[in-house]
Amino acid sequence: MSCLSTARADADATFTLRALLVFAAASSQLYTKKSTMAEAQTLEKLESGYKKLKESDSKSLLKKHLTQEIFDKLKTKTTPTFGSSLLDVIQSGLENHDSGVGIYAPDAESYTVFSDLFDPIIEDYHGGFKRTDKHPPKNWGDVGVFGDLDPTGEYVVSTRVRCGRSLEGYPFNPCLTEEQYKEMEQKVASTLSGLEGELKGVFYPLTGMSKEVQQKLIDDHFLFKEGDRFLQAANACRFWPTGRGIYHNDAKTFLVWCNEEDHLRIISMQMGGDLGAVYRRLVNAVNDIEKRIPFSHNDRLGFLTFCPTNLGTTVRASVHIKVPKLAANKAKLEEVAAKYNLQVRGTRGEHTEAEGGIYDISNKRRMGLTEFDAVKEMYDGIAELIKIEREL
Repeated sequence: MSCLSTARADADATFTLRALLVFAAASSQLYTKKSTMAEAQTLEKLESGYKKLKESDSKSLLKKHLTQEIFDKLKTKTTPTFGSSLLDVIQSGLENHDSGVGIYAPDAESYTVFSDLFDPIIEDYHGGFKRTDKHPPKNWGDVGVFGDLDPTGEYVVSTRVRCGRSLEGYPFNPCLTEEQYKEMEQKVASTLSGLEGELKGVFYPLTGMSKEVQQKLIDDHFLFKEGDRFLQAANACRFWPTGRGIYHNDAKTFLVWCNEEDHLRIISMQMGGDLGAVYRRLVNAVNDIEKRIPFSHNDRLGFLTFCPTNLGTTVRASVHIKVPKLAANKAKLEEVAAKYNLQVRGTRGEHTEAEGGIYDISNKRRMGLTEFDAVKEMYDGIAELIKIEREL
């Protein structure tokens, strides 16, 4: 090659390199601009949403605790792994001013990054669980202690104990990809297929579910629907029904929901008031599943899930109970409920009426006490309610 040809080749190469560098710089600027725009868009939504919330007559814990100072401190923060923003945390409460709480955690890191907002809401909801408090280690206690609350079957229609669990290494619903949903469903299905004895059953994926199976699960009141507007606003229903499924044992006394609101809802239930049998079944199931799948846990907050109302033990022990005399004396019912930290709901759960004097009554406290103590509060409270109903 001649000197001239070499010089030309070098010049062409230099020009190409320069052109590539200019293009790369332009692309980089464009990308940075895009990121900033996305950030600016998020801030804009936050500012306008927060302004509307402040002007509203909302009674939510979000409105109560999100001061201007906390808002300004948190509005530009994001979680390190998944980049969740304050908007991801509060958008359900910004859209639904009738929320009771109004915030969700899009990933486990949110509880730390946005702790200035989560901590006071957790303290308020969980009856004084302060930011300096630490949830005790898991302790199911002596599972033989609880008996049948209502051996004659006069009062308790059915008994149920459930807990929520998140799989370690995965974000919560709003940050899950479609692939992660599928991966988790496979992991959960294969884990549950290893259960034996009274827990042995079948896993039904929601994707591709036949009409017959669907109807059977509806008849059994097992089938969960796509999330309500509060969950929709929190982006918790993406890729529906991918990755969702239901497992139940042959006797229909043990149930697992996969990727409804939480990664796992583990439920033990049966007709009548035998809390002892229901509790033992749940404890055996959770211990068995935990050996196969590690759960997301925090030293201070206990077991972590999507909603801050469902942390610590995450245990909700409940009965459907007929107390017609107490139903006529609402003040007395509320008095006993307050004494034992019980939550009184209508027959079909929150925001519903008591049909035929039947209430759904459960433990309210889930944090700052052990699993055993949470269930014992409910056990003692229901025993007291039955005693009063008999005496009236």
